[in-house]
Amino acid sequence: MALLGDTLDWPFFEAHHRDFAERLVAWADATLPSLPHDDVDQACRARVKALGEAGFLRAAVPAQHGGLHAALDVRTLCLAREILAARDGLADFAFAMQGLGTGAISVAGSPDMKARILPAVARGERIAAFALSEKEAGSDVAAMATTATPDGNSHVRIDGEKSWISNGGIADHYVVFARSGEAPGARGLSAYLVEADTPGLSIAERIDVIAPHPLATLRFEGCLIPAANRIGGAGDGFKVAMATLDIFRSTVGAAALGFARRALHETVSHAKGRKLFGGTLGDLQLSQAAIADSAAEVDAAALLVYRAAWTKDRGAARVTREAALAKLVATENAQKVIDRAVQIHGGLGVTRGVKVEELYREIRALRIYEGASEVQKVVIARDLLK
Repeated sequence: MALLGDTLDWPFFEAHHRDFAERLVAWADATLPSLPHDDVDQACRARVKALGEAGFLRAAVPAQHGGLHAALDVRTLCLAREILAARDGLADFAFAMQGLGTGAISVAGSPDMKARILPAVARGERIAAFALSEKEAGSDVAAMATTATPDGNSHVRIDGEKSWISNGGIADHYVVFARSGEAPGARGLSAYLVEADTPGLSIAERIDVIAPHPLATLRFEGCLIPAANRIGGAGDGFKVAMATLDIFRSTVGAAALGFARRALHETVSHAKGRKLFGGTLGDLQLSQAAIADSAAEVDAAALLVYRAAWTKDRGAARVTREAALAKLVATENAQKVIDRAVQIHGGLGVTRGVKVEELYREIRALRIYEGASEVQKVVIARDLLK
């Protein structure tokens, strides 16, 4: 079940990308079906461990600390997410969070912090998390209320709550963004590494969503961390967060692309095999039109995702507009493709245990997290207008 079609023949890719993709496809098809699925925390831990042992999490950290490439290679990250999402949404989640949860460290962490954290992440021995969102500060990062206050010369005190935090409750560390007060708004934020066992950090709530993933609200009450755990400079938190998202936002589009490709694959298979009216579902022109629309939307998404990834890998300082276009189009198109797949499956399409029903639940969050579609439109328009 390769599903990538002729994508790897496109000029965006080099030989090492093709080799990585082929190895991951073979491993995923052989390994993922046997991993646990019932308990979401256990299932996520098992996927991180398996991906680490197989060497695929090396794509999520730089080569100096056990990774595959000198800097994070966005095309490799996107291929990994597309391949994993097409097979197992939780495997995609596990891979993505290892990268996102340490991306800020890879971008701006101190040499000591990188040496201490990144190799263990690459081996799948440490689970990572990215704690940016709050209940009143999701799309509007500048509204963040969590505070970071100096406590003597050597420590910082963090107080507040973070919500909708992926890997919340199972992570070994959190990259936490808080208001440190150097300036008003987004210019007064800083980023910090907070170990999960730090006194004053607790899980206030586990959040149950339609596609089960480890998700939680974190509470910080007088949480003291070493001042050396700051990631980047004082007041650089917004810049660190945006630099991290500049790398990983395209990969959200890649995950959506994987879901869409799988939905199209399931649609074609069902249409060819479903007998009705003396022929097959695929013989009907309305079915053919739906399949054609989905094929066009999948290819459009793929081109935008890998254009953005290729542009970043070629050395562009920022790919804000390209990544926003990739995420917007890929996630919105995937929603359409999966909705058609459900419709063509009829009653089966809304039956738990059928793949397209699972995809229908998996895709919805991608149009919201790491910048909702509406925010991506604002980003794209402002970039063009300036």
